[in-house]
Amino acid sequence: MQKIKLHPSGREVECRGGDTVLGALERAGYALPNNCRAGACGECKVRVLSGHFDQGMVLDMALSQEERNQGYGLMCMAKPLSPELVIEWGTEDAKPKLFPPREDQRFVLVDRIARTPLILELHLRPVGQVMRYWPGQYVTLGDERAGVPARCYSIANAPRVDGEVVLQITRVDDGKTSRWAHDEIKLGDVVKLSGPYGTFIGDLAVDSPVLCMASGSGLAPIMALTEAALRRGYRKPVTLMFSARTADDLYDSGLMRFWETKHRNFTYKPSLTRETRDGCLHGRLPEVLPQAFKDLSQHSVFVAGNPDFVAACVVAAKALGAREEMIHTEGYFGQAQPETAPASHLMGV
Repeated sequence: MQKIKLHPSGREVECRGGDTVLGALERAGYALPNNCRAGACGECKVRVLSGHFDQGMVLDMALSQEERNQGYGLMCMAKPLSPELVIEWGTEDAKPKLFPPREDQRFVLVDRIARTPLILELHLRPVGQVMRYWPGQYVTLGDERAGVPARCYSIANAPRVDGEVVLQITRVDDGKTSRWAHDEIKLGDVVKLSGPYGTFIGDLAVDSPVLCMASGSGLAPIMALTEAALRRGYRKPVTLMFSARTADDLYDSGLMRFWETKHRNFTYKPSLTRETRDGCLHGRLPEVLPQAFKDLSQHSVFVAGNPDFVAACVVAAKALGAREEMIHTEGYFGQAQPETAPASHLMGV
């Protein structure tokens, strides 16, 4: 058994043989930022102060040679080699924030809804214990015995009493898992989810106006965050901007209008890039953002979608004054394939 020590808090976490640093931290309930879990995005990059570790295969764009020489590593792939690994991460309190993920939780598919020509929505209910998660987190879905690799899908709904989980899956031509989900999973089938994972979660202490931007199935975690905020009576303005190519690619518009009617602080602004339609902005969100906002310096900003979309939206938001510490992002990487955590008791926060 190896040990991971967090600096400056001095907290210690046990790391079992074969575990990555990220997996060990999550099992202990710590919310180390992460996204792709495949050594591609760089969000779990931290500096290792002492000890040795096997970095595994990571992309140079996520961890440069200079950063490696400075002692940085990607914790989603790093495995300790020395008895103790000291990493520079956390605060003096370093309080746990996450529910430990569980592997292979059994869910039954109770509904399938074609949201767009490419996006399928799956409604899954747990056979056993309800999975506890924060809105904005994701799970993995796959079937190893059938040769279908586990892939990451954000949960599109806030937690519910019955434990139902909603996933929105975009069909990808060369995506084995997405094609399996679209073509082979039938109503009543039992599938296995592992999770929850990720740190794209709202801070309950925040009391600022909120701007959410999404494209494609990046709408899923934004939906969960928005539903949770409105459900708990969040009073500051919440604006959701959704980018789509055509009107056929817009979905959940009815629910958006319901939220606008019920919650006077919620505003929905769809934008189309390949056609014009009444009630919609026209153009890419980074380009039309100044039409909707003049100053984002007091806003919490959440962005989800493909990495290029996310990066462009962040640049546009910062140009309008958005502050780094108030920007939260979730960019989807095609190669993302999280490791699963061992079964564990659920922990409150």
